[in-house]
Amino acid sequence: MEVIRIPRIMQDTSRGHLLHSRTLGFVPTMGALHEGHMSLMRMSKEENSVTAASIFVNPTQFGPSEDFASYPRKMEADIAKLREADIDILFLPDVSLMYPEGFATLVEVTGLSEKMCGHFRPGHFRGVTTVVAKLLTIVRPSRAYFGQKDFQQTVVIKRMAKDLNLDTEIVVCPTIREYDGLAMSSRNTYLSGEQRAAATVLYRSLCRASDAIKAGTRSGAAVRDMLQQDLSREPLITGIDYASVFIPETLDEADEITGEVVLAIAARMGSTRLIDNMLVVPSFSH
Repeated sequence: MEVIRIPRIMQDTSRGHLLHSRTLGFVPTMGALHEGHMSLMRMSKEENSVTAASIFVNPTQFGPSEDFASYPRKMEADIAKLREADIDILFLPDVSLMYPEGFATLVEVTGLSEKMCGHFRPGHFRGVTTVVAKLLTIVRPSRAYFGQKDFQQTVVIKRMAKDLNLDTEIVVCPTIREYDGLAMSSRNTYLSGEQRAAATVLYRSLCRASDAIKAGTRSGAAVRDMLQQDLSREPLITGIDYASVFIPETLDEADEITGEVVLAIAARMGSTRLIDNMLVVPSFSH
């Protein structure tokens, strides 16, 4: 595995692969790799000649009171996992090279970035789209892989890639879950044993709401109430940012369920913020 730390060298390396007509798959990460990340890498290896991954804990997507300093960093273990998965290139840039002195350009997808998580984390998606635009410009991949767990992020990044005519296909892969349904996340390591057991309430709530839609419930308000009541019954949930049913393309809340929707939750357990979602196609939309 080639480890590259300097953006210009990463660009030159990518250019060499593209000149030889090799497809380049890319999985951008913030490290603390788990099975969710590795599933994206396997998909990239299946679909491309060369696979690159990046590890970069991006400071611009963390708010002032968020967990940038304490975000899990497990570089040795991450590199071992990437070698074991036979990843071809690891792009490992330093913050000073990604945001050099005088850096003054921001990329923002207006509208979509302010909804759902964006309402509670102002500036978060501007940080995400800025760094992803930089990474896609540096790595120049044929395809870039993202997990559905961060559903809003995938919608925002797809819009950015389309609007900026970026020559990269954005591929969204299914959420990978623990044995009991909890969506895999680097932030799960923050949970105590008791919180970890209680966190499965997110998945159970999504499943129950999905069943209700498939059984014929068309009222968005009824589904929202069901999700919020389920979460409220769990004493270890300390706050609910949102738990509702949204239109996948616009991220607006759905008043009436007439076609595919996304059920999405952002809830807090102690100081840890957990998100999860589920795409649902109602039986009456076929």
